[in-house]
Amino acid sequence: MTSTTPLLATEDVTVSYSGKEALHATSLSFERGSVTALIGPSGCGKSTFLRSLNLMNREIPGCRIGGSILYHGKDVNTRGVDTYQLRKQIGMVFQQPNPFRKSIRENIAFAPKRHGLSGKANIDALVEESLRAAALWDEVKDKLDQSAYALSGGQQQRLCIARTLAMHPDVVLMDEPCSALDPIATYSIEETIRDMAKRGICVVIVTHNMEQAARVSDKTAFFLLGDMVEFGPTPELFSRPKDKRLDDYLTGRFG
Repeated sequence: MTSTTPLLATEDVTVSYSGKEALHATSLSFERGSVTALIGPSGCGKSTFLRSLNLMNREIPGCRIGGSILYHGKDVNTRGVDTYQLRKQIGMVFQQPNPFRKSIRENIAFAPKRHGLSGKANIDALVEESLRAAALWDEVKDKLDQSAYALSGGQQQRLCIARTLAMHPDVVLMDEPCSALDPIATYSIEETIRDMAKRGICVVIVTHNMEQAARVSDKTAFFLLGDMVEFGPTPELFSRPKDKRLDDYLTGRFG
């Protein structure tokens, strides 16, 4: 019998800063091989929710995450969880590309080597595999020992995706990964997102771009003023919103 347990789920997750609740109780589930878009106006709680999924908000003084975050059915929102190990499996790609001040090769190999990967052949194979997965290999294969800072912004973002994929995560969280990119670079990132999903990775992406959400996501969640207002299949949510606030947002009446 096939298990119906989602890869990642939240049950009544809240996030508070210095006692003030920024995200109200939110329950969502995310499946392997799916792309979920989180949309809503600025300051609505979508990035706060995204960063709770691998407990990154814990690094902020005064922040408290309540509720349950279930990864493979186990609650990871506990004091005893190893966040270093958790973030290997639930990786994060940020809004601005943040490559290491190292070569392209070392950007990919640095973390795997710290986790015990050794042998030139193994490292070279992982570097190629990760760069291919991020649709960057053909552009950089002849300059792997050059600085990552010699790459364009779009290439740097795909390098950061490749660096995340090198750890073979189950889940990749993306916080507006295309906001600083031109349309051609954005298209490349969107193709990479769909390819990740085809390989069974669960992708959760925050975006302000409604067209992007429609293009890349299977499901969409709409956030407003700290509430998760509506969640469902993207085509249905965009064409037949149930909540008037979502309809107002999609038609530009606010937000």
